[in-house]
Amino acid sequence: MATTKKTTSSKTTHKSSWGLNKVSMYVLVSVALLYVISMVLSLVGVNLKVVSALQGLATAIMIVIVSILAWRYVKPKQMVWKVLYIICLLLVIAGVIVPLVV
Repeated sequence: MATTKKTTSSKTTHKSSWGLNKVSMYVLVSVALLYVISMVLSLVGVNLKVVSALQGLATAIMIVIVSILAWRYVKPKQMVWKVLYIICLLLVIAGVIVPLVV
């Protein structure tokens, strides 16, 4: 006696939601554009402060996105993870601000 399997095909629907992958890609593209603009301005000889400001903006955008994603990871974990998150975030911010001031 032969048995037959019934297969059902599942339909996938494409949502126009802003998933993590899509946000990451658009942030990467926008940051890359900011870095290219600052590189071109630097090569042309535009004021160094404008170039530094564009690079700082690109870095800030990336830090904000990464810190939000890291917080989503750390939020349900133990307190030691949250302390480590805050210490690392402060070190990253200091690493960005100190070279701009000095």
